[in-house]
Amino acid sequence: MKAAQRGASRVMLIGTIVVVAAATALVTALLVNIFERKSEARSPYVRLTEVTDDTTDPAKWAVNWPKQYDSYLLTAQTTRTRFGGHGGSEALPEEKIARDPWLKRMFLGYAFSIDYRDRRGHAYMLADQEATKRLTKPQTGSCLHCHASVMPLYRELGDGDAAKGLAASYKYSYQELNKKLHDSGHAHPVTCADCHDPKTMQLRVTRPGFIEGIRMLAASEAPVPHLPSIERWRAGGKAKPYDPNADATRTEMRSYVCGQCHVEYYCSSQLPLTFPWGKGMRAGDVEQFWDETKLPDGARFFDYKHAETGAPILKAQHPEFELWSQGVHARAGVACADCHMPYVRDGATKISDHWVRSPLLNINNACQTCHRVSEQEIKARVDVIQSRNFELMQRGGTAIVALIDAIVAAKKEGATEAQLQAALELQRKAQWRLDFIAAENSMGFHAPQEAAMVLGEALDYARQGELAATRWRSAQAAPAPAAAAARTGEAKKP
Repeated sequence: MKAAQRGASRVMLIGTIVVVAAATALVTALLVNIFERKSEARSPYVRLTEVTDDTTDPAKWAVNWPKQYDSYLLTAQTTRTRFGGHGGSEALPEEKIARDPWLKRMFLGYAFSIDYRDRRGHAYMLADQEATKRLTKPQTGSCLHCHASVMPLYRELGDGDAAKGLAASYKYSYQELNKKLHDSGHAHPVTCADCHDPKTMQLRVTRPGFIEGIRMLAASEAPVPHLPSIERWRAGGKAKPYDPNADATRTEMRSYVCGQCHVEYYCSSQLPLTFPWGKGMRAGDVEQFWDETKLPDGARFFDYKHAETGAPILKAQHPEFELWSQGVHARAGVACADCHMPYVRDGATKISDHWVRSPLLNINNACQTCHRVSEQEIKARVDVIQSRNFELMQRGGTAIVALIDAIVAAKKEGATEAQLQAALELQRKAQWRLDFIAAENSMGFHAPQEAAMVLGEALDYARQGELAATRWRSAQAAPAPAAAAARTGEAKKP
Protein backbone atom coordinates (compact mmCIF):
# COMPACT_ATOMS: atom_id res chain seq x y z
CA MET A 1 0.00 0.00 0.00
CA LYS A 2 2.76 2.36 1.02
CA ALA A 3 4.70 1.39 -2.09
CA ALA A 4 1.70 2.23 -4.21
CA GLN A 5 1.32 5.59 -2.48
CA ARG A 6 4.99 6.36 -3.01
CA GLY A 7 4.65 5.47 -6.70
CA ALA A 8 1.66 7.74 -7.09
CA SER A 9 3.46 10.58 -5.35
CA ARG A 10 6.46 10.10 -7.62
CA VAL A 11 4.24 10.25 -10.70
CA MET A 12 2.55 13.41 -9.41
CA LEU A 13 5.93 14.99 -8.69
CA ILE A 14 7.22 14.17 -12.17
CA GLY A 15 3.99 15.48 -13.69
CA THR A 16 4.28 18.68 -11.71
CA ILE A 17 7.87 19.12 -12.82
CA VAL A 18 6.88 18.57 -16.45
CA VAL A 19 4.00 21.04 -16.18
CA VAL A 20 6.17 23.65 -14.49
CA ALA A 21 8.91 23.15 -17.08
CA ALA A 22 6.43 23.50 -19.91
CA ALA A 23 4.90 26.58 -18.36
CA THR A 24 8.35 28.06 -17.79
CA ALA A 25 9.26 27.37 -21.43
CA LEU A 26 6.04 29.01 -22.63
CA VAL A 27 6.49 32.07 -20.41
CA THR A 28 10.12 32.35 -21.53
CA ALA A 29 9.09 32.10 -25.18
CA LEU A 30 6.41 34.74 -24.59
CA LEU A 31 8.89 37.08 -22.90
CA VAL A 32 11.41 36.56 -25.71
CA ASN A 33 8.70 37.28 -28.27
CA ILE A 34 7.63 40.43 -26.43
CA PHE A 35 11.25 41.56 -26.20
CA GLU A 36 11.78 40.93 -29.93
CA ARG A 37 8.59 42.81 -30.83
CA LYS A 38 9.54 45.77 -28.61
CA SER A 39 12.98 45.83 -30.20
CA GLU A 40 11.36 45.67 -33.64
CA ALA A 41 9.03 48.56 -32.75
CA ARG A 42 11.96 50.66 -31.47
CA SER A 43 13.92 49.97 -34.67
CA PRO A 44 11.34 49.79 -37.48
CA TYR A 45 14.02 49.42 -40.12
CA VAL A 46 17.67 48.55 -40.45
CA ARG A 47 19.66 50.72 -42.83
CA LEU A 48 21.43 48.17 -44.98
CA THR A 49 22.18 50.49 -47.87
CA GLU A 50 22.59 54.23 -48.28
CA VAL A 51 20.04 56.23 -50.27
CA THR A 52 20.25 59.90 -51.21
CA ASP A 53 18.21 62.64 -52.85
CA ASP A 54 19.34 61.24 -56.19
CA THR A 55 18.21 57.67 -55.46
CA THR A 56 15.07 57.58 -57.56
CA ASP A 57 14.77 53.82 -58.07
CA PRO A 58 12.31 52.66 -55.38
CA ALA A 59 13.77 49.15 -55.48
CA LYS A 60 16.94 50.51 -53.86
CA TRP A 61 14.92 52.01 -51.02
CA ALA A 62 13.22 48.62 -50.64
CA VAL A 63 16.43 47.16 -49.18
CA ASN A 64 15.84 49.31 -46.08
CA TRP A 65 12.05 49.58 -46.18
CA PRO A 66 10.73 46.37 -47.74
CA LYS A 67 7.26 46.51 -46.17
CA GLN A 68 6.44 49.92 -47.63
CA TYR A 69 7.85 48.87 -50.99
CA ASP A 70 5.78 45.69 -51.06
CA SER A 71 2.59 47.71 -50.64
CA TYR A 72 3.73 50.31 -53.20
CA LEU A 73 4.05 47.53 -55.79
CA LEU A 74 0.34 46.81 -55.34
CA THR A 75 -0.48 50.13 -57.06
CA ALA A 76 0.04 48.20 -60.30
CA GLN A 77 -3.03 46.07 -59.55
CA THR A 78 -6.47 46.79 -60.91
CA THR A 79 -8.97 48.20 -58.41
CA ARG A 80 -12.55 49.29 -59.02
CA THR A 81 -15.27 51.16 -57.23
CA ARG A 82 -18.58 52.27 -58.72
CA PHE A 83 -17.22 55.65 -59.78
CA GLY A 84 -13.47 55.16 -59.70
CA GLY A 85 -10.58 53.00 -58.69
CA HIS A 86 -7.88 52.53 -61.27
CA GLY A 87 -6.97 50.10 -63.99
CA GLY A 88 -3.95 47.82 -64.00
CA SER A 89 -2.64 45.12 -66.37
CA GLU A 90 -1.01 45.76 -69.71
CA ALA A 91 -4.05 47.45 -71.28
CA LEU A 92 -4.67 51.19 -71.06
CA PRO A 93 -7.75 52.22 -69.04
CA GLU A 94 -11.12 53.10 -70.54
CA GLU A 95 -11.58 56.40 -72.37
CA LYS A 96 -13.64 58.91 -70.38
CA ILE A 97 -14.46 60.84 -73.54
CA ALA A 98 -16.03 57.71 -75.04
CA ARG A 99 -18.09 57.02 -71.92
CA ASP A 100 -19.19 60.67 -71.53
CA PRO A 101 -19.26 62.26 -75.02
CA TRP A 102 -20.04 65.71 -73.57
CA LEU A 103 -16.46 65.73 -72.23
CA LYS A 104 -15.09 65.37 -75.76
CA ARG A 105 -17.38 68.15 -76.97
CA MET A 106 -16.23 70.40 -74.12
CA PHE A 107 -12.56 69.84 -74.89
CA LEU A 108 -12.65 70.38 -78.68
CA GLY A 109 -9.61 72.45 -79.54
CA TYR A 110 -7.57 70.86 -76.72
CA ALA A 111 -5.57 67.63 -76.60
CA PHE A 112 -7.95 66.11 -74.02
CA SER A 113 -10.49 65.71 -76.82
CA ILE A 114 -8.06 63.24 -78.40
CA ASP A 115 -7.29 61.04 -75.40
CA TYR A 116 -8.69 61.26 -71.86
CA ARG A 117 -8.70 58.02 -69.89
CA ASP A 118 -9.46 56.71 -66.44
CA ARG A 119 -6.52 56.91 -64.10
CA ARG A 120 -4.26 54.05 -63.05
CA GLY A 121 -2.12 53.55 -59.97
CA HIS A 122 1.12 55.33 -59.11
CA ALA A 123 3.18 52.56 -60.70
CA TYR A 124 1.81 53.59 -64.13
CA MET A 125 1.93 57.37 -63.87
CA LEU A 126 4.96 57.83 -66.12
CA ALA A 127 4.27 55.00 -68.57
CA ASP A 128 0.69 56.15 -69.17
CA GLN A 129 1.80 59.72 -69.75
CA GLU A 130 4.40 58.55 -72.26
CA ALA A 131 1.72 56.47 -74.05
CA THR A 132 -1.06 59.07 -74.27
CA LYS A 133 -2.19 60.20 -77.71
CA ARG A 134 -2.15 63.76 -76.39
CA LEU A 135 1.55 63.72 -77.20
CA THR A 136 0.64 63.81 -80.89
CA LYS A 137 0.12 67.51 -80.21
CA PRO A 138 2.89 69.78 -78.85
CA GLN A 139 3.27 69.35 -75.09
CA THR A 140 5.67 70.99 -72.67
CA GLY A 141 8.27 69.39 -70.44
CA SER A 142 6.48 70.88 -67.41
CA CYS A 143 4.10 67.92 -67.63
CA LEU A 144 6.75 65.69 -66.04
CA HIS A 145 6.43 67.65 -62.77
CA CYS A 146 3.89 65.20 -61.37
CA HIS A 147 4.56 62.05 -63.33
CA ALA A 148 8.22 61.26 -62.70
CA SER A 149 11.06 61.35 -60.19
CA VAL A 150 12.09 64.63 -61.71
CA MET A 151 13.89 66.40 -58.85
CA PRO A 152 17.47 65.40 -59.88
CA LEU A 153 16.70 66.66 -63.39
CA TYR A 154 15.37 69.96 -62.01
CA ARG A 155 18.58 70.40 -60.02
CA GLU A 156 20.59 69.69 -63.17
CA LEU A 157 18.60 72.21 -65.23
CA GLY A 158 18.88 74.84 -62.50
CA ASP A 159 22.59 74.34 -61.65
CA GLY A 160 21.63 72.93 -58.28
CA ASP A 161 18.51 75.08 -57.77
CA ALA A 162 15.39 72.96 -58.30
CA ALA A 163 13.10 75.99 -58.49
CA LYS A 164 15.14 77.42 -61.37
CA GLY A 165 15.09 74.00 -63.00
CA LEU A 166 11.30 73.88 -62.88
CA ALA A 167 11.13 77.42 -64.28
CA ALA A 168 13.26 76.29 -67.24
CA SER A 169 11.38 73.04 -67.88
CA TYR A 170 8.45 74.57 -69.79
CA LYS A 171 10.83 75.77 -72.49
CA TYR A 172 11.55 72.16 -73.46
CA SER A 173 9.13 69.98 -75.38
CA TYR A 174 7.86 66.94 -73.54
CA GLN A 175 9.89 64.66 -75.77
CA GLU A 176 13.10 66.63 -75.15
CA LEU A 177 12.77 66.64 -71.39
CA ASN A 178 11.58 63.05 -71.28
CA LYS A 179 14.71 62.01 -73.16
CA LYS A 180 16.84 63.90 -70.65
CA LEU A 181 15.01 62.08 -67.86
CA HIS A 182 15.74 58.68 -69.38
CA ASP A 183 19.34 59.58 -70.20
CA SER A 184 19.88 60.66 -66.59
CA GLY A 185 18.73 57.29 -65.25
CA HIS A 186 15.82 58.79 -63.31
CA ALA A 187 12.91 57.63 -65.48
CA HIS A 188 10.80 56.32 -62.61
CA PRO A 189 7.31 57.24 -61.42
CA VAL A 190 7.02 59.39 -58.32
CA THR A 191 9.13 57.64 -55.74
CA CYS A 192 10.30 57.57 -52.12
CA ALA A 193 12.65 60.57 -52.33
CA ASP A 194 9.79 62.78 -53.51
CA CYS A 195 8.09 62.56 -50.10
CA HIS A 196 10.79 61.39 -47.64
CA ASP A 197 14.11 62.75 -46.43
CA PRO A 198 16.54 59.88 -47.18
CA LYS A 199 18.51 60.52 -43.98
CA THR A 200 15.65 60.70 -41.48
CA MET A 201 12.64 59.39 -43.45
CA GLN A 202 10.70 62.46 -42.32
CA LEU A 203 7.97 63.62 -44.68
CA ARG A 204 8.98 66.55 -46.85
CA VAL A 205 7.73 68.59 -49.78
CA THR A 206 10.12 68.58 -52.73
CA ARG A 207 8.13 69.97 -55.67
CA PRO A 208 8.95 73.66 -56.28
CA GLY A 209 5.50 74.24 -57.81
CA PHE A 210 3.77 73.31 -54.57
CA ILE A 211 6.18 75.29 -52.41
CA GLU A 212 5.50 78.47 -54.40
CA GLY A 213 1.76 77.78 -54.55
CA ILE A 214 1.33 77.21 -50.81
CA ARG A 215 3.36 80.37 -50.13
CA MET A 216 0.94 82.33 -52.31
CA LEU A 217 -1.99 80.80 -50.43
CA ALA A 218 -0.43 81.68 -47.08
CA ALA A 219 0.22 85.26 -48.21
CA SER A 220 -3.38 85.65 -49.43
CA GLU A 221 -6.38 86.57 -47.31
CA ALA A 222 -8.23 83.34 -48.09
CA PRO A 223 -9.54 81.55 -44.98
CA VAL A 224 -7.62 78.33 -44.25
CA PRO A 225 -9.09 76.86 -41.04
CA HIS A 226 -7.95 73.41 -42.17
CA LEU A 227 -4.28 74.54 -42.19
CA PRO A 228 -3.55 75.86 -38.67
CA SER A 229 0.17 76.32 -39.37
CA ILE A 230 -0.66 78.95 -42.00
CA GLU A 231 -2.97 80.73 -39.56
CA ARG A 232 -0.14 80.75 -37.00
CA TRP A 233 2.30 82.01 -39.62
CA ARG A 234 -0.07 84.84 -40.52
CA ALA A 235 -0.51 85.77 -36.86
CA GLY A 236 3.25 85.66 -36.33
CA GLY A 237 3.99 88.64 -38.51
CA LYS A 238 5.06 86.93 -41.75
CA ALA A 239 8.72 87.78 -41.17
CA LYS A 240 9.78 85.27 -43.81
CA PRO A 241 7.88 83.31 -46.50
CA TYR A 242 5.82 80.39 -45.29
CA ASP A 243 7.92 77.22 -45.55
CA PRO A 244 5.89 73.99 -45.51
CA ASN A 245 8.94 71.92 -44.59
CA ALA A 246 9.66 74.09 -41.54
CA ASP A 247 6.25 75.47 -40.53
CA ALA A 248 3.72 72.72 -41.25
CA THR A 249 2.57 70.12 -38.74
CA ARG A 250 3.08 66.42 -39.38
CA THR A 251 -0.66 66.03 -40.00
CA GLU A 252 -0.54 68.79 -42.61
CA MET A 253 2.49 67.17 -44.22
CA ARG A 254 0.46 63.97 -44.64
CA SER A 255 -1.67 66.02 -47.04
CA TYR A 256 0.99 68.33 -48.45
CA VAL A 257 3.01 65.48 -49.93
CA CYS A 258 -0.11 64.46 -51.87
CA GLY A 259 -0.93 68.07 -52.76
CA GLN A 260 2.36 68.31 -54.65
CA CYS A 261 0.59 66.64 -57.59
CA HIS A 262 -3.13 66.07 -56.94
CA VAL A 263 -3.96 69.70 -57.71
CA GLU A 264 -5.04 72.20 -60.34
CA TYR A 265 -2.12 73.82 -62.17
CA TYR A 266 -1.10 75.40 -65.45
CA CYS A 267 1.17 73.19 -67.52
CA SER A 268 1.90 74.44 -71.03
CA SER A 269 4.46 76.27 -73.12
CA GLN A 270 3.58 79.93 -72.55
CA LEU A 271 4.28 80.19 -68.81
CA PRO A 272 6.18 78.22 -66.15
CA LEU A 273 4.15 75.63 -64.28
CA THR A 274 1.89 77.50 -61.84
CA PHE A 275 -0.23 76.49 -58.83
CA PRO A 276 -3.04 79.14 -58.88
CA TRP A 277 -3.66 79.69 -55.16
CA GLY A 278 -2.99 83.41 -54.83
CA LYS A 279 -6.69 84.13 -54.19
CA GLY A 280 -7.64 80.91 -52.42
CA MET A 281 -8.53 77.34 -53.30
CA ARG A 282 -12.22 77.42 -54.16
CA ALA A 283 -13.26 77.15 -57.80
CA GLY A 284 -14.22 80.83 -57.90
CA ASP A 285 -10.96 81.86 -56.24
CA VAL A 286 -8.87 79.95 -58.77
CA GLU A 287 -10.96 81.36 -61.62
CA GLN A 288 -10.27 84.90 -60.35
CA PHE A 289 -6.53 84.14 -60.19
CA TRP A 290 -6.53 82.96 -63.81
CA ASP A 291 -8.69 85.89 -64.94
CA GLU A 292 -6.11 88.30 -63.50
CA THR A 293 -3.16 86.43 -65.06
CA LYS A 294 -1.75 87.72 -68.34
CA LEU A 295 -0.13 85.71 -71.10
CA PRO A 296 3.18 86.95 -72.57
CA ASP A 297 1.30 88.84 -75.32
CA GLY A 298 -0.76 90.70 -72.70
CA ALA A 299 -3.97 88.77 -73.30
CA ARG A 300 -6.07 87.47 -70.45
CA PHE A 301 -5.04 83.93 -69.53
CA PHE A 302 -6.73 80.95 -71.14
CA ASP A 303 -5.76 77.31 -71.71
CA TYR A 304 -7.27 76.97 -75.18
CA LYS A 305 -9.91 78.41 -77.47
CA HIS A 306 -12.88 76.16 -78.06
CA ALA A 307 -12.78 74.81 -81.59
CA GLU A 308 -16.49 75.36 -82.29
CA THR A 309 -17.29 78.56 -80.41
CA GLY A 310 -13.95 80.34 -80.04
CA ALA A 311 -14.51 80.88 -76.31
CA PRO A 312 -11.25 81.28 -74.31
CA ILE A 313 -11.50 78.26 -71.99
CA LEU A 314 -9.92 77.39 -68.64
CA LYS A 315 -9.02 73.69 -68.32
CA ALA A 316 -9.03 72.20 -64.82
CA GLN A 317 -6.52 69.46 -64.09
CA HIS A 318 -7.30 67.27 -61.05
CA PRO A 319 -8.05 69.54 -58.06
CA GLU A 320 -8.35 66.91 -55.31
CA PHE A 321 -6.30 68.98 -52.83
CA GLU A 322 -8.44 72.05 -53.50
CA LEU A 323 -11.81 70.32 -53.12
CA TRP A 324 -10.62 68.36 -50.06
CA SER A 325 -9.71 71.70 -48.45
CA GLN A 326 -13.41 72.66 -48.41
CA GLY A 327 -14.69 69.42 -46.87
CA VAL A 328 -15.52 68.28 -43.35
CA HIS A 329 -12.61 65.83 -43.23
CA ALA A 330 -10.06 68.58 -43.87
CA ARG A 331 -11.76 70.82 -41.30
CA ALA A 332 -11.60 67.95 -38.77
CA GLY A 333 -7.85 67.48 -39.30
CA VAL A 334 -8.10 64.31 -41.36
CA ALA A 335 -5.19 64.12 -43.81
CA CYS A 336 -5.12 62.58 -47.28
CA ALA A 337 -2.90 59.75 -46.03
CA ASP A 338 -5.30 58.92 -43.19
CA CYS A 339 -7.80 57.63 -45.75
CA HIS A 340 -5.72 56.71 -48.80
CA MET A 341 -2.61 55.42 -46.97
CA PRO A 342 -3.95 54.41 -43.54
CA TYR A 343 -1.73 52.89 -40.88
CA VAL A 344 -1.56 49.10 -40.86
CA ARG A 345 0.11 46.61 -38.54
CA ASP A 346 2.87 44.34 -39.79
CA GLY A 347 4.05 42.32 -36.81
CA ALA A 348 4.83 44.83 -34.10
CA THR A 349 5.44 47.59 -36.64
CA LYS A 350 2.90 50.26 -37.63
CA ILE A 351 3.44 51.55 -41.16
CA SER A 352 1.54 53.64 -43.68
CA ASP A 353 0.02 51.46 -46.36
CA HIS A 354 1.66 52.58 -49.62
CA TRP A 355 -0.99 50.86 -51.72
CA VAL A 356 -2.57 54.23 -52.48
CA ARG A 357 -6.20 53.52 -53.35
CA SER A 358 -9.83 54.37 -52.68
CA PRO A 359 -10.81 54.13 -49.01
CA LEU A 360 -13.87 52.17 -50.18
CA LEU A 361 -11.52 49.28 -50.90
CA ASN A 362 -10.05 49.39 -47.40
CA ILE A 363 -12.93 50.50 -45.18
CA ASN A 364 -11.78 48.79 -42.00
CA ASN A 365 -8.45 50.63 -41.87
CA ALA A 366 -9.42 53.79 -43.74
CA CYS A 367 -12.86 54.61 -42.32
CA GLN A 368 -13.79 52.56 -39.30
CA THR A 369 -11.05 53.93 -37.09
CA CYS A 370 -13.29 57.02 -36.83
CA HIS A 371 -16.73 55.90 -38.05
CA ARG A 372 -18.09 53.21 -35.73
CA VAL A 373 -20.71 51.88 -38.13
CA SER A 374 -20.83 48.89 -40.44
CA GLU A 375 -19.07 48.72 -43.81
CA GLN A 376 -22.47 48.49 -45.51
CA GLU A 377 -23.59 51.76 -43.87
CA ILE A 378 -20.38 53.55 -44.86
CA LYS A 379 -20.70 52.35 -48.45
CA ALA A 380 -24.34 53.47 -48.53
CA ARG A 381 -23.49 56.97 -47.28
CA VAL A 382 -20.73 57.37 -49.85
CA ASP A 383 -22.93 56.05 -52.66
CA VAL A 384 -25.62 58.64 -51.91
CA ILE A 385 -23.05 61.46 -52.11
CA GLN A 386 -21.38 60.21 -55.28
CA SER A 387 -24.61 59.28 -57.07
CA ARG A 388 -26.06 62.75 -56.54
CA ASN A 389 -22.82 64.36 -57.67
CA PHE A 390 -22.77 62.13 -60.77
CA GLU A 391 -26.34 63.04 -61.70
CA LEU A 392 -25.64 66.76 -61.26
CA MET A 393 -22.52 66.43 -63.37
CA GLN A 394 -24.41 64.70 -66.19
CA ARG A 395 -27.01 67.46 -66.16
CA GLY A 396 -24.18 69.94 -66.38
CA GLY A 397 -22.80 68.08 -69.39
CA THR A 398 -26.19 68.29 -71.12
CA ALA A 399 -26.38 72.02 -70.38
CA ILE A 400 -22.86 72.67 -71.73
CA VAL A 401 -23.67 70.87 -74.99
CA ALA A 402 -26.86 72.92 -75.32
CA LEU A 403 -24.86 76.12 -74.79
CA ILE A 404 -22.28 75.13 -77.40
CA ASP A 405 -25.05 74.21 -79.85
CA ALA A 406 -26.72 77.58 -79.30
CA ILE A 407 -23.50 79.51 -79.95
CA VAL A 408 -22.72 77.44 -83.07
CA ALA A 409 -26.27 78.05 -84.38
CA ALA A 410 -25.96 81.78 -83.75
CA LYS A 411 -22.64 81.93 -85.62
CA LYS A 412 -24.21 80.15 -88.58
CA GLU A 413 -26.93 82.78 -88.59
CA GLY A 414 -24.31 85.52 -88.80
CA ALA A 415 -23.68 86.50 -85.18
CA THR A 416 -20.37 88.23 -84.61
CA GLU A 417 -17.97 87.57 -81.75
CA ALA A 418 -18.92 90.91 -80.22
CA GLN A 419 -22.61 89.98 -80.30
CA LEU A 420 -21.83 86.62 -78.69
CA GLN A 421 -19.39 87.99 -76.13
CA ALA A 422 -21.70 87.45 -73.16
CA ALA A 423 -22.45 83.87 -74.23
CA LEU A 424 -18.74 83.10 -74.74
CA GLU A 425 -17.91 84.51 -71.32
CA LEU A 426 -20.60 82.38 -69.75
CA GLN A 427 -19.29 79.31 -71.56
CA ARG A 428 -15.87 79.95 -70.00
CA LYS A 429 -17.41 80.23 -66.54
CA ALA A 430 -19.71 77.23 -66.91
CA GLN A 431 -17.08 74.92 -68.39
CA TRP A 432 -14.56 75.85 -65.72
CA ARG A 433 -16.92 74.83 -62.94
CA LEU A 434 -18.14 71.64 -64.58
CA ASP A 435 -14.58 70.60 -65.41
CA PHE A 436 -13.41 71.46 -61.87
CA ILE A 437 -15.66 68.72 -60.49
CA ALA A 438 -15.42 66.30 -63.44
CA ALA A 439 -11.61 66.36 -63.34
CA GLU A 440 -11.54 65.89 -59.54
CA ASN A 441 -11.32 62.21 -58.72
CA SER A 442 -13.55 61.79 -55.66
CA MET A 443 -16.89 62.17 -57.50
CA GLY A 444 -17.71 64.97 -55.08
CA PHE A 445 -16.96 63.04 -51.88
CA HIS A 446 -14.08 65.25 -50.72
CA ALA A 447 -16.52 68.15 -50.18
CA PRO A 448 -20.11 67.23 -51.15
CA GLN A 449 -21.75 70.59 -50.45
CA GLU A 450 -18.99 72.54 -52.19
CA ALA A 451 -19.12 70.22 -55.21
CA ALA A 452 -22.91 70.55 -55.45
CA MET A 453 -22.63 74.36 -55.26
CA VAL A 454 -19.98 74.44 -58.02
CA LEU A 455 -22.06 72.16 -60.26
CA GLY A 456 -25.14 74.27 -59.57
CA GLU A 457 -23.24 77.36 -60.70
CA ALA A 458 -22.10 75.48 -63.82
CA LEU A 459 -25.69 74.65 -64.70
CA ASP A 460 -26.82 78.23 -64.08
CA TYR A 461 -24.07 79.80 -66.18
CA ALA A 462 -24.61 77.28 -68.99
CA ARG A 463 -28.32 78.02 -69.22
CA GLN A 464 -27.68 81.78 -69.00
CA GLY A 465 -25.20 81.40 -71.84
CA GLU A 466 -27.67 79.42 -73.92
CA LEU A 467 -30.22 82.22 -73.55
CA ALA A 468 -27.61 84.86 -74.33
CA ALA A 469 -26.70 83.03 -77.54
CA THR A 470 -30.33 83.04 -78.70
CA ARG A 471 -30.65 86.78 -78.08
CA TRP A 472 -27.58 87.82 -80.01
CA ARG A 473 -29.41 90.19 -82.36
CA SER A 474 -30.20 92.49 -79.47
CA ALA A 475 -26.76 92.16 -77.87
CA GLN A 476 -24.50 95.19 -77.97
CA ALA A 477 -20.80 95.16 -78.77
CA ALA A 478 -20.07 95.77 -75.10
CA PRO A 479 -20.32 92.68 -72.89
CA ALA A 480 -23.27 92.15 -70.59
CA PRO A 481 -22.75 93.51 -67.05
CA ALA A 482 -22.34 90.03 -65.55
CA ALA A 483 -19.71 89.12 -68.11
CA ALA A 484 -17.85 92.40 -67.69
CA ALA A 485 -17.80 92.03 -63.93
CA ALA A 486 -16.51 88.45 -64.27
CA ARG A 487 -13.62 89.58 -66.47
CA THR A 488 -12.54 92.34 -64.15
CA GLY A 489 -12.76 90.17 -61.06
CA GLU A 490 -15.66 92.26 -59.68
CA ALA A 491 -18.17 89.43 -59.77
CA LYS A 492 -19.32 88.63 -56.29
CA LYS A 493 -18.00 85.26 -55.23
CA PRO A 494 -20.32 82.95 -53.29
